[in-house]
Amino acid sequence: MNLACALQRIALKDPARPALFHGEALLHDYGTLAARVARLAGGLRAGGLQPGERVVLFLRNHPAYLELLYACWWAGLVVVPVNAKLHVREAQWIVEHSGARQAFVSADVGAALRAPGGTVDVDQAAYAGLLHAAPLPLTERAATDGAWLFYTSGTTGRPKGVLLTHRNLQTMALCYFTDVDAVSPEDTLAYAAPMSHGGGLYCIPYVIAGARHVVPASGGFDAPELFALSHRLGRLCLFAAPTMVKRLVDHAEASGASAAGFRTIVYGGAPMYAADIQRALRAMGPCFAQIYGQGESPMTITALGRADLADTGHPRHAQRLASVGVRQTAVELRVAGADGAPLPPGAVGEVLVRGDTVMAGYWQDEAATAAALRDGWLWTGDMGTLDADGYLTLKDRSKDVVISGGSNIYPREVEEVLLLHPAVAEVSVIGAPDPEWGEVVVAFVAPRPGQSVDSAALDALCLEHIARFKRPKRYCFVPALPKNHYGKVLKTALREQLQAHP
Repeated sequence: MNLACALQRIALKDPARPALFHGEALLHDYGTLAARVARLAGGLRAGGLQPGERVVLFLRNHPAYLELLYACWWAGLVVVPVNAKLHVREAQWIVEHSGARQAFVSADVGAALRAPGGTVDVDQAAYAGLLHAAPLPLTERAATDGAWLFYTSGTTGRPKGVLLTHRNLQTMALCYFTDVDAVSPEDTLAYAAPMSHGGGLYCIPYVIAGARHVVPASGGFDAPELFALSHRLGRLCLFAAPTMVKRLVDHAEASGASAAGFRTIVYGGAPMYAADIQRALRAMGPCFAQIYGQGESPMTITALGRADLADTGHPRHAQRLASVGVRQTAVELRVAGADGAPLPPGAVGEVLVRGDTVMAGYWQDEAATAAALRDGWLWTGDMGTLDADGYLTLKDRSKDVVISGGSNIYPREVEEVLLLHPAVAEVSVIGAPDPEWGEVVVAFVAPRPGQSVDSAALDALCLEHIARFKRPKRYCFVPALPKNHYGKVLKTALREQLQAHP
């Protein structure tokens, strides 16, 4: 089972079908795309890469991203997608930890990245040279072979590599068809969210269906641009964090632009308030569906489909809008106590999931794998409750992750950077609710006795060591951090302090 088989199938069956657009311009049909993929795969293997080896992609959304994904899979390689927002030092750590032999970058984010087998800029001649290689026959892979090694920050402050197999991602795609949305060849998937994350993984069901793919000319999210693409290309589909949905709705309301060209907007990655989705439905119509997943079970734990969102006459419609839907077809779901036993409807416990979408494990981290995968179940770290109809509502997270604009930010990672400042004695980072971003990072900082530090110095330190989006949006300078008898910082007290003095 090789994910690239789907591309090969469509290319043989209907080679002239439009495949990849850059903005409004058609770049490749499926026959051309598959031919380029086969040659790129040949170039990768001619360079010495062997099946099972890792290749890092550290670039913004780019037309080359899609063909690189499939070229790696065609050649039997494992893709290591790296968030383009990361600092190059963070990306370099991922290269080294994953043991990646080669890296592909765009100069705006990855010019300084180094890989043992070389770093290739997708806009330079070295990349074009790979396309002159002899086409490689599609490499056979087992269902359990790795396909996607996604690094997600951990509570220890170091990223963890989530290893997903061809079976994991194939099952994810089939769940999309059954639980989220049907896809036709006339649909157009727009890559407005990072292709290094779930927005990129959704290429798989759209390739299976032989649909169209468009990388916006801006290379990212721009609400007016997406509306224009929806009018020109039609039947536009995309994955969007709640922040993006809000900006689309803002544009629709401010400009009066028609949303008729949007077919499906799947939102997820962070909680979305019921009032916000109600406003979105009013402004853009019934084109929305929600998913809840994690890197460890990508895009596939629960789904709240457009029928549920539109069923305003249901007596529990308001509660369902506040939920993340029902379990997807290929997984088992339970809300459990500390012993793993399922809890009755209405009880709050940890969300557990089991099935063929769940990761193989964390790369080179047996302890973390053993903690997350127990008796076949993935312990998500999210707290929630199931109602009698099987709808899951998330209540809190057992981990301290801050989700801002759909991106996960782990407090300890930020804390460790702030503690590099010689005038900082203690620091604790929490998330604060924000109407636009969902949450923003707030840092409580206690200076050393007799010393002082300001926000500008701490901002500069963060920009030197971590991605810009992870730095605190607010600093609260305090004499000392509240602690319990064991010396543990009481983050609950800090949250109460923020509530009292927003």
